[in-house]
Amino acid sequence: MNVPTAHRFDSRDPGTIHDFLTNAYGTGMTIRATERYRFRHHRVDAGPFWLETVEQSTRLEVDVGRVNALVVVQVVNGRVDRACAGTAGRFGPGDVFLAAAPGLPYSVRWWPGKITCCLLDLSVLARVAGGPDRPGTVKFTGLAPVSSALARLWRHTTSYLNHVVLGNPHAYRQPLVIANAARMLAASALAVFPNTSTAWPTATQRRDATTATLRRATAFIEEHADRDIGAADIAAAAQVSLRALQLAFRRHLDTTPMAHLRRVRLDRAHRDLLSADPRQATVSAIASRWGFLSHSRFTARYHATYGFPPSRTLHT
Repeated sequence: MNVPTAHRFDSRDPGTIHDFLTNAYGTGMTIRATERYRFRHHRVDAGPFWLETVEQSTRLEVDVGRVNALVVVQVVNGRVDRACAGTAGRFGPGDVFLAAAPGLPYSVRWWPGKITCCLLDLSVLARVAGGPDRPGTVKFTGLAPVSSALARLWRHTTSYLNHVVLGNPHAYRQPLVIANAARMLAASALAVFPNTSTAWPTATQRRDATTATLRRATAFIEEHADRDIGAADIAAAAQVSLRALQLAFRRHLDTTPMAHLRRVRLDRAHRDLLSADPRQATVSAIASRWGFLSHSRFTARYHATYGFPPSRTLHT
């Protein structure tokens, strides 16, 4: 897995800007400007997701074709009007919105200003929202956040990933860290924007939430804790739906599948700290190896579990 890479673009030439954008997003695009303008684009490509900052200096009208990703936009300054499939919205500083339902074209009218964008691979959404009986069926039923509180959740999530994960070379070089960051974005998007993944469990799903399901799931977690796995993978291994898996963990362990996976990974990190050479290893590197995004959060969780900081374990 490649480490995240940064790409910058800065131009005042309309033709160059058009060519760059159509190549960058892999779709057709029409751009109309009221005057000559400057366009700046910065992207951090982390593989399953991209985080971008885009800034321009005039009023633009842009028609965008289908983008094969979930595109979440936050307005930093200026104003953006967006239209998609008969749904229109006007957004100002601090507002968060979906550019479009995945697979649909959209149009924007963008006044001079700056936005940030997150583009998330749709396969990550399918893995987080789906399961063996519902692969990739999630659909977004609205393009605005469910509430202002959830819009804040999205802003905090992307800020956290920018500063704590992508700003830490020890973290972003670890495949599990990037995979967990992508799942965090997917889970946040599913919480923030209305969609079809929140149906009540069925009678079959309740019947499947058995101790046998739990045993299959925990055995899979133990065997594959060092790999990029999520709740949908665990459900597939346990041969039940994602909702049945969640019910089994809640009913029998009073936790969630991903919380149990984090606990197993914490134990593996603990073992690595015990066996590591403190002259060569660091707490941060071991935490990142096991997918923990934040050194400070790992330290707090470790201390709460074992009663002392991880640095003591490493140097004992």
